Amino acid sequence: MPPEDDAAAREFFEKGFIPFAVADYGKAEGLFTGYYEIELNGSRQRHGRYQTPLYRKPPDLGPEPPTRGEIEDGALAGRGLELLWVDDPIDAFFLQIQGSGRVRLKGGGTVRVGYDGQNGRPYVPVGRLLIERGVIPRDKLTMAAIRSWMKQTPEAGAALRRENPSYVFFREIKGDGPIGAEGVALSAERSIAVDRAFVALGIPVWLEADERFAAADSVRRLMVAQDTGGAIKGPVRGDVFWGTGDAAGSRAGIMNASGRYYLLLPRAVARRLVPGRLLRPD
Repeated sequence: MPPEDDAAAREFFEKGFIPFAVADYGKAEGLFTGYYEIELNGSRQRHGRYQTPLYRKPPDLGPEPPTRGEIEDGALAGRGLELLWVDDPIDAFFLQIQGSGRVRLKGGGTVRVGYDGQNGRPYVPVGRLLIERGVIPRDKLTMAAIRSWMKQTPEAGAALRRENPSYVFFREIKGDGPIGAEGVALSAERSIAVDRAFVALGIPVWLEADERFAAADSVRRLMVAQDTGGAIKGPVRGDVFWGTGDAAGSRAGIMNASGRYYLLLPRAVARRLVPGRLLRPD
């Protein structure tokens, strides 16, 4: 039976689990960002302002998978892979970064879409490119700042997006969502994306993170490792899921925090671990 209230939950974890600090060659501090389930406007048919496709995963991409630019130029067109059409290429790009979203259909109704693989090309963070080129200062770089710049400079934004060759495919999701890499629905402010090379999915995590640049609340909370992400690499790196819609997007968009986390391991598991060893999935 799950704990019935906060006090019972605290007692459950304090009695049954042991915290293990995670470090990267002795460095306990790392970067923690945020993501959310974005909402878009779309249609099941291409018409009017709905000109940007969301593609299903192709059955075969061949030995040289097409890049983002090649897909945008029509490399997959005419193969019946279009899942939906949306009205904003910037929203479609950020949907790929977030990995899941809800599309409000013209005429009514909503379709939830989720990650279903990518084209096999390397992920290039466009934020890093903007910093290197002096477009956005490092201490001002957030998801919201990138989106704002793309809106203000649409041609330059379109060119920048093509410099990230990675492209994400989607599937329609029925029922609760969004669905994370663990295969279960994510919970707002309680699910975190991690690097599976270092942290196994399903592990409870205690996160302590403080914003580096924005005036936002610090994060001190129990979470569960339930997702992954193309930009989430390294032992001390995480992405907090903030929920669905504009409010969640605003909070996720400004999150750029420095922090640390602790893995809460069952006592029976903890007793078998060699001190200092990172937990890796089987």
